[in-house]
Amino acid sequence: MTTFSTTGEGASLTSVSLGRKVKDRSIQGLVYLAFALAVVPLVAVLWTVVVNGLERLDPTFFQFSMNAVSGSDPGGGAYHAIVGTLQQVAICSAIAVPLSILTAIYLVEYAGGGRLGKIISFTVDVMMGIPSIVAGLFVLALWLLTLGFDYSGLAGALSLTILMIPTVTRAAEEMLKLVPNDLREASYALGVPRWRTVCFVVLPTALTGMVTGVMLAVARVMGETAPLLLTIFFTKAINNDPFNGPQASLPTFIWEQAADPNQNSIDRAWTGALVLIGIIMLLNLVARLVARRTAAKSR
Repeated sequence: MTTFSTTGEGASLTSVSLGRKVKDRSIQGLVYLAFALAVVPLVAVLWTVVVNGLERLDPTFFQFSMNAVSGSDPGGGAYHAIVGTLQQVAICSAIAVPLSILTAIYLVEYAGGGRLGKIISFTVDVMMGIPSIVAGLFVLALWLLTLGFDYSGLAGALSLTILMIPTVTRAAEEMLKLVPNDLREASYALGVPRWRTVCFVVLPTALTGMVTGVMLAVARVMGETAPLLLTIFFTKAINNDPFNGPQASLPTFIWEQAADPNQNSIDRAWTGALVLIGIIMLLNLVARLVARRTAAKSR
């Protein structure tokens, strides 16, 4: 095997000059620095929430509501807020996820660059940028003031749905675009109709990424406060019916308790924030497990 070298210096062609090594190390250092700058604040926020939230993380916090408990009183809990949050997010997801996925399927598989597809895509982009309070004002004006419905968990779920649809739609659309066209063409070559190809070939392939997009959207709407302040009102009592009467949620519970200067209320607010983060993390883990098992079965 012949070894090539430069005539002047005798260095091999595979050698790297000192200048390029310095540049490579410098870029690596900048990348690590950017990573640290991004991670350090996140870790600091999480650490602060954990340290302060552990003060009231006890069984009482999960078993009782704030009914007949003032801000300065010890005890009390967020049972009513946890129930409200789970119900509102469940209703929101049940409405938003099917609509978003069907919209993404239309944009990728059926629109074909047509005018309607462009209009829908532009509308989705615009909706992703609207402030959350605008969604709350829209539901307040239409659902409560115009149609005459009362404050309820359903009204809050509708406002969260407006925020969730564009996020899930865009995530699902990008995942569907990543599915190789060879899979579609192989399915069509076997005489499989388009709808079956979408259901049994395209969707299982993109499932993991779509679940990730859904969970990111759930994490976003679960922490929204502004639209809920306008649509579910306030209550310290337990309301297990999201269709009738005001209902609490963890974001409004945190907002209400943090606004009280008493230390007991502030401790409850920190614990509420910690519980909210824990619920989001738990939902993410469950969704990833389900997506992984479903993808394994479809192979």
